[in-house]
Amino acid sequence: MPTRPARARELLRKGRARVHRVVPFIIRLVDVDATTPGIDVDGVELGIDPGSKHSGLALFTTTRDGERTAVTLIDLVHRGLTIKNAMTSRAQLRRGRRSRNLRYRAPRFDNRRRHPVDGLNTWLAPSTRHRVVTTLSWVDRLTRWAPITGVHVEAVRFDTQAMENPEIGGVEYQQGTLAGFEAREYLLTKYRHTCVYCDATGVPLNIDHVRPRSKGGSNRVSNLVLACVTCNQAKDAQPVEVFLACDPARLARVKAGLKRPLRDAAAVNSTRWALTHAIEARGFPVKTSTGGRTKYNRTVHAVPKTHALDALCVGDVTGVTGWPATTLVVTCAGRGRYRRVNVDKYGFPRTTKDGTPAKVNRTKIHHGYATGDLVRAVVPTGKKQGTHVGRVAVRATGSFNITTAHTTIQGINHKHVRLLQRGDGYTYQTTPTLTGDEK
Repeated sequence: MPTRPARARELLRKGRARVHRVVPFIIRLVDVDATTPGIDVDGVELGIDPGSKHSGLALFTTTRDGERTAVTLIDLVHRGLTIKNAMTSRAQLRRGRRSRNLRYRAPRFDNRRRHPVDGLNTWLAPSTRHRVVTTLSWVDRLTRWAPITGVHVEAVRFDTQAMENPEIGGVEYQQGTLAGFEAREYLLTKYRHTCVYCDATGVPLNIDHVRPRSKGGSNRVSNLVLACVTCNQAKDAQPVEVFLACDPARLARVKAGLKRPLRDAAAVNSTRWALTHAIEARGFPVKTSTGGRTKYNRTVHAVPKTHALDALCVGDVTGVTGWPATTLVVTCAGRGRYRRVNVDKYGFPRTTKDGTPAKVNRTKIHHGYATGDLVRAVVPTGKKQGTHVGRVAVRATGSFNITTAHTTIQGINHKHVRLLQRGDGYTYQTTPTLTGDEK
């Protein structure tokens, strides 16, 4: 069960617990276990706000009245775009080699198998599959570290049915407290919280009709943009062609963006049900909600806009009583490369002076350490004297580089290094969480 830092320090000082993991900081009790009489915990719930570039995760406790208190906030940073660019580059290099007057190499894409996500009958592109698998990996980790009793997932980013036909859910849905939140959340994401007429940010934004209602304009999202209060009042009932007559470049951008697709929203929509079904297959009771309801909960309860706090506001929330002062930012860094040789910009192997391909060193562990491990180096003397904690980059010579939170120290002898935690393909950083006054 998550506990306070002061209590964790007391348990470690008294010898009742030992450090199980450094980042995130996990301790394990040594004097009790699950079979000890009288051990009973209430458990926590997990909120997930899946996204294209970031996914928010929040562990929280819930009272009988439905009020939530967050105990852990995690901002998971994906590397889907990096995977997409790498696969595009690989395909271009292969295509270029086959089109040249070289030795023929038959294409092998017909022999490739499409592996479903965690045994489900669902195939996803590698860049989008990465988002699902990474989120599932952290769900499994949090399950091992905390007694999770339920999961809340924002499974639908935008309720397109409600945007196009508000009457589809009946009068209660149309005139309820969520009316307008779906379309507004869609526009805020599409235009990145920016006025389309003056590029103003950080100001109150209104929904403006490109073709005014008085001129026959509709409420469809293809006719809606975001405008600050000043621009909205200045435009009034003018057509956009008249209002931006002196700025044809901006007029062209506004018209081009009316039907611009949302790449990030498409990525989320393509993975939302795969993630939900995969979590359900793990035996958790899963409740789904929409992005409009998350926005409504965050607005009503005065919660700032972050990915982790969005996860705290997913689903039915009657109140939010507090959250931690810091958020753990977890960035996917990968686990290295598979290729045996480095290639040049044309896709050919780089060679040595004698013309042979320069092979990549396949040995990843040197002197007991691998690149990405979290270490502490205590240097007694010299220019690098001091204690340095961070990620290590190993070298076969034994001269390591350590990247701390502030800088990179090069050339530290491996004899001064001590292992804290093995690398797991992620980098960790703690950032302050916004308060209600900073939103």
